Amino acid sequence: MGGMTSMARAYERWVNSKGGINGHKLRVVTCNEHNTASGAADCARKAVSEKAVAVVGSYSQHGRAFMAPLEAAGIPFIGGYGVSPEEFQSTLSFPVNGGQPALLAGAGHQLARACDQVALVRPDTLAGDSMPVLLNAGLKATRQVEASDIRAAEDAGDYGPQAREALVETGRTKDRGKGCVTAVLGARTETFFDSFRRVDQTQKRPQIASVLGSVSQALVDRTGGKESPFEGALVTGWYPVATDPLWEQMRKVVAEYAFGEDGADPADDGTQTTWIAYTVLSGIVKQLGGEDVTARNVARALNRSEGVSTGGLTPDLRWRFQDLRAVGGYPRLVNARVSFQAVQAGRLVAQPGDLPTMDMTQTLEAAPRA
Repeated sequence: MGGMTSMARAYERWVNSKGGINGHKLRVVTCNEHNTASGAADCARKAVSEKAVAVVGSYSQHGRAFMAPLEAAGIPFIGGYGVSPEEFQSTLSFPVNGGQPALLAGAGHQLARACDQVALVRPDTLAGDSMPVLLNAGLKATRQVEASDIRAAEDAGDYGPQAREALVETGRTKDRGKGCVTAVLGARTETFFDSFRRVDQTQKRPQIASVLGSVSQALVDRTGGKESPFEGALVTGWYPVATDPLWEQMRKVVAEYAFGEDGADPADDGTQTTWIAYTVLSGIVKQLGGEDVTARNVARALNRSEGVSTGGLTPDLRWRFQDLRAVGGYPRLVNARVSFQAVQAGRLVAQPGDLPTMDMTQTLEAAPRA
């Protein structure tokens, strides 16, 4: 994602303009894996050859390909989305958010407050098979509702059949209360809701919803802003909304140091994750004091730290054994907090109500294994 490398280079310029991190100059090396296993492995080997002290603020579907070289060299991985299992399983991975598991469990809580029936449209893949389990864990924690599971091809050009099925499953042909349709199809989420808009000609439309990573401010802007089909959508995210004052420092850095960069959007979740991950790296290097800044020392400090502050964007992060959550399949998860958002007047804002954020730890711990 362009926003990740742009934010990394802007952070590099900013922190070096202040004398570096604890007196150490930051040097950022970027690598594009082109979403292939061989590319991921090549990028990991590049990190090793460059003697990187950490791989920061990125993600990959090919966790097995990139984590093995990093583990052999003792290089920690800070950030991640939980797109691949290794991001929440490797002892050298230090995730800063709850990944897709927390988003889906959070979406369940969010939709349970708004819906009587829920339809989930998700990829017909191995990774997609865990989505209904996680969403239902959130739904059932709030009320006894279970989502209809609608599978879809990841690369389809039209989702008309799935859209019609979602309408039926959410009671559009019956008087069964409020129906909600949520789609978690990544880049194809836009395609699904375009199909859904064309299929749904009813006056009382179902509530639509998704999670960050499938819906973003950039997508809302690109599809019409206030006139976007996503107007009114409910969205579950990891962090405070982009307009929150907690992001003010990041916005200043982007405005002043992202010159010549393409994609450093303060409202993008990739940009935000990169900022938080570099904030963690900076905090850990400061905690090293006079120790040499090496990969193994950084990893050791991450495992021993009593907490790294991200300025309120997340809870203080710590990865000691006693801080890890008992979430099956995700042993490295330490931050399961999510935020509840909505698209209003073309902007992603905090969802009105008295519950802007919620910790998904208990919900994920109680969820059955997919």
